[in-house]
Amino acid sequence: MDITIDYLVELSEAWLPVALQYAVQLTLALLTFVLGWWLINRFTHRIGNLLQRRKVDPTLHGFIGSLTTVILRILLLVSVASMIGVETTSFIAVIGAAGLAIGLALQGSLANFAGGVLILLFRPFRVGEWIEAQGVAGTVNSIQIFHTVLKTGDNKTVVVPNGALSNGHITNFSREPRRRADINIGIDYSSDIKLARQILLEIAQDPRVLREPEPVVFVTGLGDSSVNLSLRVWVATGDFWPVTFAFTEQAKEKLAAAGVGIPVPQRVVHLVQS
Repeated sequence: MDITIDYLVELSEAWLPVALQYAVQLTLALLTFVLGWWLINRFTHRIGNLLQRRKVDPTLHGFIGSLTTVILRILLLVSVASMIGVETTSFIAVIGAAGLAIGLALQGSLANFAGGVLILLFRPFRVGEWIEAQGVAGTVNSIQIFHTVLKTGDNKTVVVPNGALSNGHITNFSREPRRRADINIGIDYSSDIKLARQILLEIAQDPRVLREPEPVVFVTGLGDSSVNLSLRVWVATGDFWPVTFAFTEQAKEKLAAAGVGIPVPQRVVHLVQS
């Protein structure tokens, strides 16, 4: 019995300092884990509130919050593992190598992701606006993280990658409240330009036309068989196409009724007999 007690005493003297040391490390690691987890949740909540105050697209809120949470929690776990004596050098190297491999494999997707973030942050266009980009024109139906969905005028769905979209030219036709409509008409060389200008300005008395800037008619060029005129009026953006279509039709009818000819392309062929 004395030997057993002496053995236990020796064993306790050998292992007790180690156990106390690891107990302190485990306690500190546990406290760090709990406190870090709470701080991460608070931080991501603040990020979400900041994005909401900045009126960033709601599509981005959850994604940024989730991405930030995952990255910070991975860093927290690595820190806690190092506190309890786990060798993290190899672990970090494995994570870095895996991240590099994933990045190389998904570099196209990452470019689209980065483009989506830029679009959602800087907002060159919004859902419901009519844009032209990458050779496609249509209404923005939705803005996703990796792509943007457009609805064309003939109701086709076009999916455009955000990487190409953010790096190319984007024409937004809906952002400004008013647009200039140009109605281009050609008349005969023998027709009276002043009369044609008067008729076109009468057409521009439509209530949809803004008075400032006032409507104007210019001679824009001398074609092979016509004098080219342009009626330029400013209208609300929503009235652009209705006004353009209506004025083109009215110009043809009223000019013809006033005897102002609208020529068609002609070609004169001379036959030379030997």
